[in-house]
Amino acid sequence: MGYKLEVKGLKGGHSGLDINLGRGNANKILNRALWQANREMGLELSSFDGGSLRNAIPREATAVVTIPAKNAAEFEKFVADLEATVKKELGNVDPDLSLKATKIDTPGFIINKKTTKRLLDVIYASPNGAMRMISDMPEVVETSTNLAIIKSAKGKIEIAALQRSSVDSAKEDLANMMRATFKLAGFKVKNSGSYPGWKPNVNSPILKAMKEVYQNKFGKIPEQKVIHAGLECGILGGNYPGLDMISFGPTIRNPHSPDEKVNIPTVGLFWEYLVETLKNAPKK
Repeated sequence: MGYKLEVKGLKGGHSGLDINLGRGNANKILNRALWQANREMGLELSSFDGGSLRNAIPREATAVVTIPAKNAAEFEKFVADLEATVKKELGNVDPDLSLKATKIDTPGFIINKKTTKRLLDVIYASPNGAMRMISDMPEVVETSTNLAIIKSAKGKIEIAALQRSSVDSAKEDLANMMRATFKLAGFKVKNSGSYPGWKPNVNSPILKAMKEVYQNKFGKIPEQKVIHAGLECGILGGNYPGLDMISFGPTIRNPHSPDEKVNIPTVGLFWEYLVETLKNAPKK
């Protein structure tokens, strides 16, 4: 019997800024169901389609499968029970989580058993989430990985994961961990799109100067934060070591998700702050 198995309703979010919030990863949740049903109920996999952006926590994932008719009732109960279990695990973080199995026509294409097992095993084994916090700032993630995209189509299976870290050696170590995991499963692995980390400098001269400008203009001390996200500053710093930099801008919420938005009044304030900073920049 054919089934479409779907994970929906997750919040997703930015794979850096939101990775420490414990939100569900649709690819991992769907694979959890597939792995167990393959092991215990004779599931066969036709397709796996999860995630859309490398730098976003996947909100939705879908698989087309077959289940022996004798195990159909057991499979449907299993899916309902697993949905309840994962909802309990995620608590209030992802209250709208949905894991559903819908009967469909039996698919004409089935991925062979050996490949299916290797795929489901490696996804289950793949690290995902925050791996380490910054020792001097334990509330900020230092190193993380996000199992972002899984696509099977036209006889190929492609998986994309994004590793982040403010420490380059830690990012490389995690990337090597991912490489070794997928190599063991027989996958071809390619690393691409790397950019350097940007380690925070609490003694930055430009930080000191801009804090003074902010206090003089707005009458309060600005809140300074270190975030777990990729910034152009990392690329610039990698090419110009020792360059003093700061990143600032208007208030943005829920980046890389359908709920992404900017607080419009802060755009004007950001511009005023930039102009005032340039007016008060030290003259050489």
